[in-house]
Amino acid sequence: MKPFDGFNSTETFTSMPDTLFRELLAEIDDLDELKATLHALWRIEHQEGQVRFLRVEEFGGFADGVDKAVSRGTLLRVQTEAGTFILLNSPRGRMAAEAIQSGRVDPSQIQHMPPVEHSNIFQLYEENIGALTPLIADMLREAEREYPQPWFAEAFEIAVARNARSWKYIEAILRRWKDKGKDERKNRQDAGQDVGRYTDGEFAEYLKREDDPG
Repeated sequence: MKPFDGFNSTETFTSMPDTLFRELLAEIDDLDELKATLHALWRIEHQEGQVRFLRVEEFGGFADGVDKAVSRGTLLRVQTEAGTFILLNSPRGRMAAEAIQSGRVDPSQIQHMPPVEHSNIFQLYEENIGALTPLIADMLREAEREYPQPWFAEAFEIAVARNARSWKYIEAILRRWKDKGKDERKNRQDAGQDVGRYTDGEFAEYLKREDDPG
């Protein structure tokens, strides 16, 4: 068995329901069922939108465990002319299953991106500001949901150019771009030019001070 090097701070994490640990782990005695349940929790947790599901073929070699998870009630199975779809038996999953069954939602028209292995924003933070804390990690995940991914590298670059290595400062830049529009940056030649707007006015309060941990 190859030794595991350990988890790292740049990867994403998956939320798990407490019921899985409090009740289900003691009851599930089939490895394929456990793998199917964990796979569904992982993949669906990283999807966007109200209708989240997996196609049965996405379970690979432990597809047999899906049947047992459906029988247990941890997963839901909906079959339509478009195929077979697996959902979590959660409030959102039950509403989505009913919407698919009623024909109000066509799952064949929904494409979910696979979960990313790690988040670039965590790497940018550690390389340019410092070590992650749980609080900062939560704020970075929230930023990922709010701002386009391509903006982060440029915002960090501006902060480094101004020696303003603070997440508060970077977030202020991102918020301005979102509020004012991306086109305000189109005439910049590079991150080291046109930085005056990031040193005065609304950004001045975010310049890193010695007593500012963010």
